[in-house]
Formats: sequence, structure tokens, C-alpha cells
Amino acid sequence: MVRLQIDGDIEPILAEYIVNGIQQANADHASLILITMNTPGGLDTSMRAIIQAILNSQAPVVTYVSPTGSRAASAGFFILLSADVAAMAPGTDTGAASPIMEMFGQPAKIDETLHKKITNEATAYLRSYAEKRNRNADLAATAVSDAKAFSAKEALDGKLVDFIANSPEDLLAKLDGRTITRFDGSTVTLSLSHAAEVPVGMTMREKFLARIVQPDIFFILLIAGALGIYTEFTHPGLFAPGVFGGIALVLAIISMQMLPVNVAGILLIVLALALFVLEAKYPTHGVLGVGGVIAMVLGAMFLIRTPWTGMGVSLSTALGVALPFAVIAFILTRFVMRSRSWKVATGREELLSEEGEVTEPVGTAPGMVRIHGELWRAATAAGDIPKGARVRVKKVDGLTLEVEPVGPRHGS
Repeated sequence: MVRLQIDGDIEPILAEYIVNGIQQANADHASLILITMNTPGGLDTSMRAIIQAILNSQAPVVTYVSPTGSRAASAGFFILLSADVAAMAPGTDTGAASPIMEMFGQPAKIDETLHKKITNEATAYLRSYAEKRNRNADLAATAVSDAKAFSAKEALDGKLVDFIANSPEDLLAKLDGRTITRFDGSTVTLSLSHAAEVPVGMTMREKFLARIVQPDIFFILLIAGALGIYTEFTHPGLFAPGVFGGIALVLAIISMQMLPVNVAGILLIVLALALFVLEAKYPTHGVLGVGGVIAMVLGAMFLIRTPWTGMGVSLSTALGVALPFAVIAFILTRFVMRSRSWKVATGREELLSEEGEVTEPVGTAPGMVRIHGELWRAATAAGDIPKGARVRVKKVDGLTLEVEPVGPRHGS
């Protein structure tokens, strides 16, 4: 018997872990696949991938909301009802599967026709397999249409689940010797008295990817990458911002391939970056800066497109990233703009406009001048300049300075 676990949001990496676990269990001819659940819901595409794997599994699949205090809400409700056997632990709940969209942490108002289309399609999808599992499809549909939720006892009495079990061991004891009907109409008798349990957890790769595909983490990586690359371009030679910014940006791109990213959100974030730079270059008393913050927060809100659970970037994360980023970007850009007006302090260019004293007359033939305690070969187009006169550097041509007189020598 293989045991898998859904713990947390249902997202692409979790779906990959469950689907791969089911496929491997089938390849190993497992007698049963037990999926324990504790989830608030997740993405529609990930949910459907898991359900498809469950419905096509050669080995019987049991879904079990456990331990006590857990839930199988929203997308989790769909998955719970898709298995050959559905069970719950005492003190758990399920349901509340109405599709929603959120903005600023609150349900967003969408077109009524669009809302009906999403709700009706979700209800039809749930009915398509709940009826074949001999579950109460009418009651199950109310979890979508009316956002109804059910305690473990209500789900059992309403024929949504098959068992209430105190523990996985109690559940297996109740299943042992039971004959169940598969999705294709065939029957199988479970023999679990001597079944060895094989827990299958996420690999290190899956655990890492599961973290970076979280909407909040994805948004932070995206902004951190942009800030790191920007810092490296404006301050060449620091290396560290460019290296870490590049890594963050690559990880954000990986996440972007797995999440339903909205192009409008990306465009708003790009606009925010442009506004921050323009605010530093053309001071507008904060108008462009405020616009940049608003654009970045709106971009974060629109960044993840999902009509099922509103799983997206939280408002607190959006503000917590946008405000500091605005300050940092403003300071960096203002520093760069000011540095362009600074006089060069090293190399030959530092001699421009400097004053010195003629030590050998400068005229039709080159002479010598002393500047910064150094003797330089000098030439002039202003006529003869006697020894002891003060001159100013107009141009540096190789090792020869072009100078002009600035007045009589002082103190001679």
C-alpha cells in the first residue's frame, strides 16, 4: 500500500508529486493508494491533473481528510469525492467549493455571465464523476453553487463520503475485506490485513519547487531579480547584486512557467519600475513615485490569474515589497544621476581646469609646467607665457597639456 499526502495549497508541484506517486504505485502493482488530505484548495489545473490520475488509476485510491482539525476545502473537495473510497477523520470538514476571484484580499466582482459559466462548468465536472462513484451529486453540487461546507458527520449522512475513521489504521481495518466498485464499473475486494505501508514523500527538488511556486514567493523573486539586475547595471563591478539578482530572476521565470501568470500583472510591474526611475531622474514631488507604488501593488494583485480560490499574491506582501523597492530604486537612481555630474577624480581627466605654474617658458616651442607637484610638457595657442606665470589646463593630448594663462604669478 502506498501513502501520499496533500498538505497545503494545491499547486503544480504538489500535483506533479501526487500524479507521479500514483503512476509509480500502479507500476509497482500496489494493492491500495491512500491519499491523506489537509488543504484550503488551490489551482484548477493542478486539481484536475490529480483527479484525472485518480480516475485512471489501476490501483484503488482512498482519499482521507486527516488528522483531526484538517479540511478538504474548495479544490480539495473535488479531489476528495473523486476517489474510489472517501473518508474523513472526526473533527474535519469539507466543501465550500464555489469558484471565486480575489483582489486586495477580498472577493472581486466579475461579470455575472462569466460567474455562471465558471460555476456551471465546475458543477458539471463534479457531477460527472460523483454520480459514477454513487455519491450524492445533488448535495455535492451545493458546495459549488451555494458554497456549502460539511462536517465529517454531515458528509457521511449526506452520502458524500463512505467512512469516518479515527486514524489511518482504523480506516484500513474498516476497508479490509470490503468490495468496492471502480470507476469503470469493475469490482475489487480489498485485502489489507497484511499490507505493508510505503509512505512516499516529496523529493528535495519537489519541496524546493513547491516553495518557489507560491504566489508570494514568486512575486518576491521577480522583484528581487529586477532590483539585483538594475543595481548591477547602475553600479558595474559590484557583482553580488547581479549574481543573486540573476538567480532570483531565473527562479521567477521557472515559477512563471508553472503558474497561471497574467500578462497584465507583468506589464503593470514593468510600468512601476519605469515610473520609479523617472521619478528619480525628473523630480515630480512624488507623483511618479506614488504612481509606481500603485502600479506595482496592482500588478501583484493581477499577477496570478485563477478563478477558483483567489490564490494570488497577498496585499500585505505586495505592499511589503512595493514600498521598500520604491525607496531603494529611488535612492539608487538619484545617486547614479548625481554621479554623472561629478568631476573625474582619477586619471589624466582630473587635470582638466587645474591650475599650475610655468617652470620653462611656453610659446612657439613646448615648455614645462608644474601641476600637483608634477612636471608636465605644455603647449599653448595664446602666445608666449613666461616662466612663473599661472596657467590653466584646457586639454590633455597624450603627455602634453594644452594650457592658457590665468593671470600674473602671485607672490613672486
